[in-house]
Amino acid sequence: MANQLKKGLVQIYTGNGKGKTTAALGLAFRAVGRGLRVHIMHFMKLDSDYGEMTSGKKMGPNWSVEQVGRSGFVSFTNPAEEDIELAQQAFCRAVELARSDDYDLLILDELVNALGFRLIRLEQILELIATRAATTELVLTGRNAPQALIDAADLVTEMKDIKHYYDAGQPARIGIES
Repeated sequence: MANQLKKGLVQIYTGNGKGKTTAALGLAFRAVGRGLRVHIMHFMKLDSDYGEMTSGKKMGPNWSVEQVGRSGFVSFTNPAEEDIELAQQAFCRAVELARSDDYDLLILDELVNALGFRLIRLEQILELIATRAATTELVLTGRNAPQALIDAADLVTEMKDIKHYYDAGQPARIGIES
């Protein structure tokens, strides 16, 4: 089936505030409602207990989601070779998906974080943006998007943390944060 969008754009959701993945998932929800084909790839989130993994199974054939990496935390100062290898393998798959024209909307959740952790290089992401299928909407999420990435995007939204209940000791709640 041909891609339904005449022109795909690049969106980035970045910043320290809550809501980057949530905004991307909201866009995916809207897209599926309009018959668009959506694929979501979660970088650095290997946990089948996330709510989006559960709900994704109920969304129908136009919604697919996968998690890449390994469970556990990645060291920001000294990432393990395994983390780099897994991120690079996943990124190669993301490039194939972006170039394939199989999806109207491709969300690479936490890819900007993978960049910050030095699992992926900026040049790789810029090449992905430049070589994706012209009709594929590409959404990247994660903290601290560098200026070069912002410059390459068509839309950038920064989530700003003003107040968060985590700071008052409220843990993550099932169905709200996970």
